[in-house]
Amino acid sequence: MKPRRSIKDPRGESLLFRRRALAGFALIVLCLCLLLGRFVFLQVMHHDEFVTRSQANRVKPRAIPPARGLIYDRNGVLLADNVPAFRLEVVPEQVKDMPALLQRLGQVVPLGQDDLDAFGKQLRQSRRFDSVPLKMHLTEDEIARFAVNRWRFPGVDVVPYLTRRYPLGGLFAHVVGYVGRIDADDLERLDPKRYQGTSHVGRSGIERSYENILHGTPGYELLEVNADGRTQRVLETHAPTPGKNLYLSLDVRLQKAAEAAFDGRPGAAVAIDPRNGQVLAMVSVPTFDPNLFVNGISQADYAALTNDPDKPLYNRALRGVYPPGSTVKPLVGLAGLETGMRTPQDSVVSTGVFYIPGQQRGYRDDQRGGVGRVDLEGAIEQSVNTYFYKLALDMGIDRFSEYMGKFGFGRPTGIDLIGESSGVLPSRAWKAANYRQPWYPGETVIAGIGQGYWAVTPLQLGHAIATFAGHGVPYAPRLVMATQGGVNAAPQPLANPPSGPSVIRKPADWDVVNQGMQRVIYGARGTGRQLGVGFPYLMAGKSGTAERFSRRSEAYDTNRSTEYLASRHRAWFVAYAPADNPQIAVAAILESGAWGASAAGPIVRSILDAWLASHGGEIADAKRLPVSAAPLAPDAAPAGNAPPDLGVEDSQPVEDLPAPATSSGDTP
Repeated sequence: MKPRRSIKDPRGESLLFRRRALAGFALIVLCLCLLLGRFVFLQVMHHDEFVTRSQANRVKPRAIPPARGLIYDRNGVLLADNVPAFRLEVVPEQVKDMPALLQRLGQVVPLGQDDLDAFGKQLRQSRRFDSVPLKMHLTEDEIARFAVNRWRFPGVDVVPYLTRRYPLGGLFAHVVGYVGRIDADDLERLDPKRYQGTSHVGRSGIERSYENILHGTPGYELLEVNADGRTQRVLETHAPTPGKNLYLSLDVRLQKAAEAAFDGRPGAAVAIDPRNGQVLAMVSVPTFDPNLFVNGISQADYAALTNDPDKPLYNRALRGVYPPGSTVKPLVGLAGLETGMRTPQDSVVSTGVFYIPGQQRGYRDDQRGGVGRVDLEGAIEQSVNTYFYKLALDMGIDRFSEYMGKFGFGRPTGIDLIGESSGVLPSRAWKAANYRQPWYPGETVIAGIGQGYWAVTPLQLGHAIATFAGHGVPYAPRLVMATQGGVNAAPQPLANPPSGPSVIRKPADWDVVNQGMQRVIYGARGTGRQLGVGFPYLMAGKSGTAERFSRRSEAYDTNRSTEYLASRHRAWFVAYAPADNPQIAVAAILESGAWGASAAGPIVRSILDAWLASHGGEIADAKRLPVSAAPLAPDAAPAGNAPPDLGVEDSQPVEDLPAPATSSGDTP
């Protein structure tokens, strides 16, 4: 039996088709609506955002670091400039295997261990999309080899930059300082926007102290890049604002003369204009080449500097502290006049030993047997300890410290450099705070000759002598005297007003001390006689021979060997000129020198000669002297430079700092 055929239902099929067609159409309409909605969302509602994103995929901004400001001396001699150079940079996010890349790259461009260590350190401190310097200061040959193999190293590129250069090498290393590569500590304190693209920052000296002025403001450029991140073209450029140029008050000629006079012997010298506080020379010997630090100093070079027993990295002028010795005797004598404890006519008898009333311990004079009766001028001329022992004892430590503090001892001078030492001005409060002991009269006695706890930096002493030379008007020492905002702009002087009124109340007191300091140079028994020979203007000065070891017995040391004495003494000399209208004040120290006048005096004279050669035409209202010879007192003996029998301050009861001064037998 055949199966029955189903009866066809055209109407039902048509209805089913119609329903399916409507459902399909509705689905199509829904998809179109979703597509239209997404289009509106992307192209209308978030148009700006996605245009920016799209543009960012094609356009890459790159910061342009500003050119660092240049540094000149007072005469326009270039001390720090910028020279073009090239470096290798790596973008970490574009490198899949960094060790492998470095290994392959080292076969094309030699990479030292110092380069790799510096790169690894900075890589850990940087964001993955920031370029990290790998090798600085590429040679032309290295640039050419990389250019040929550039396609092999995605994420690596040669980038031009300006690198710092110090044309005069170590001559100004301790003053101008140097720049170094930015590290993690710098990133925490520096403004990230202002330092975009910058790889170096001031590390020491003027470079660090005036970083904000020297740095400038970065610019940027928009680069069109391909899918590999390679630059195709520059779309826009917004130039950076370079840092300001600085003009220092330093004079290259004085600086060279001072460094040459030291002849490699450790020490320091500072020259200041007492009329305005401008620092004319500031030398610390030995020195170092600051160019070694600019792009990262090698471990070998750094080890050589740090292991050098003479410590060339140590800024002796700014941070070195030494007992001032007899160089402060003129100021101590001035304190006696200003406080009313002495008159110019008051005198003492020098017998060779001074005793505190009621005590048996003696404090020796400059010369065995003493020099007899002397007033203040004679005491300064011959550096007679007894006069200043008794004066300091009569004043007492409180009055003594108060007056000496007016000349800036015991605190930073305020120079425009970071890292200045404060030194030590002996006082009752200072000893109580540091040793928790009472003050003894014997410590007052030796403070009167610049020994014991007293410690000064060469800059402090130079500032004090400049303050005195300027008739007591104090000026904070200044190195930067003008700034320049552009190549064609005129330098703008920086004001440096006095930091207070004159610390000398009576001009007559200044005249007496000034006369005593002139007698040091021109007197028959002056400790610095002959240093003024041939100098055409009056000079005033004072020698100082500060002992490094205390006396261990009552016996006199009869070893007069210069080499032996140099191992036991620090040699000082201070001077200013012209004495009747001071325009330069100088302080110099040799860490090892037999006598102040014979060892450090010629250094000061060399600086004054260089100053005269460069500034002689500017001197006004000063008395000229015959060039042939220095004027001596009427009763002068034939000039000679031999020290007295026992020398300046020989065998004095002092201690090498920071140990406290011996005060056996004294009572509080």
